[in-house]
Order: sequence, then structure tokens, then C-alpha cells
Amino acid sequence: MAQPRADSGSKINKIDQVSKIILSGSDLHRVVDRMAHQILEKTSGATGTVLLGIPTRGVPLAHRLAARIHAFEGIDVPVGALDITLYRDDLRLHATRALGKTEVPPGGIDGLRVILVDDVLFSGRTVRAALDALNDIGRPSSVQLAVLVDRGHRQLPIRADYVGKNLPTAAAESVRVRLAESDGTDEVRLVGAPS
Repeated sequence: MAQPRADSGSKINKIDQVSKIILSGSDLHRVVDRMAHQILEKTSGATGTVLLGIPTRGVPLAHRLAARIHAFEGIDVPVGALDITLYRDDLRLHATRALGKTEVPPGGIDGLRVILVDDVLFSGRTVRAALDALNDIGRPSSVQLAVLVDRGHRQLPIRADYVGKNLPTAAAESVRVRLAESDGTDEVRLVGAPS
């Protein structure tokens, strides 16, 4: 059996060697189902609820949650996207970012319960930016947070209402979420610090 070549493509091999699958595709589907059930329970059937995904992977997750809620209860929960690029506190530290798209569901968000959906909760700074962005598009009755993975290391006092998986991590590790809609496959990996 041939050994993988150590060339420019070996970056992927190094990631695979120092990473561990935390959620497989089937695990991820079960987690989304459980989160959809939790949303239905905590919101009394998701009435008056809007899901807003934070790009990139929060948007397909919001659509998946809405689809599972519909499958379980026949309820259509409006879904939108909330771009936070201009609200980030690290814009001056990073290269120019492309602006994403904010899509407010028909009917808006005023007076409704908004559930922000993101893939990984880490420092809390993305959620802080999302709260600022939300103020510019309307005034919801309440705001909740749903995340696929909570990896800890919060820098701000932010807590998720719905968590797919709590995953204690070291600060040097990273969590990589891959979704079929954007990456061609479903999985969550814990990637260790490069050696």
C-alpha cells in the first residue's frame, strides 16, 4: 500500500492525522433532531418564532432545524440569515471580508421570538456582533441562541439556550464543522494544535 506523498496537498493529511471526528453525519442528524425537539418544547410549539442563521454554517443549520420542526409538528418556522460582518470587533485585525447577505423573513422580526443559530460557540464575540446586527433590523420580543457545538472559552457573558454538543476543548484546539450544503459532507472534527 502506497504511503501518502508529503507535498503541498499534505496539509489535508496533517489535519486528518491530528484531528478526531466528534460527530459523524448520522450523529449530526440526531443532534439536529434533538435540538428541534428542544425548541418545540421550550417555545410551546415554536409559535411566534423566527430562526436567523449566522453565516456561513448557521444558515443551513437554521434551515435544517426548521425542516425538522416541520417534520415533527407540521409547523412552518420562518428562516432568515443575519450577516454580522460589519458588526465584528476584529475587522481591523483581519483581511477584508466579503459582506454576507442578511435575509429577513417576510413579516420581519418585530414582536417575535428570534432564535439565532450558529455552528460553534467559542468566545461569544460572534453572538455579540449578531445582537448588534439584530438591533438594526427590528425589535424582537426575545432572543435565544442555538448552537451545534459549545466549546467553552467564553470571553463575554453569553450562554446558548439550545446546545447540540458541549465539547470541552483546549484553547489551541479548533472545532471544524462541515455541512453537506457548503462542504459536501456532514461532520464535526476536533483539530489539535499543529506540531
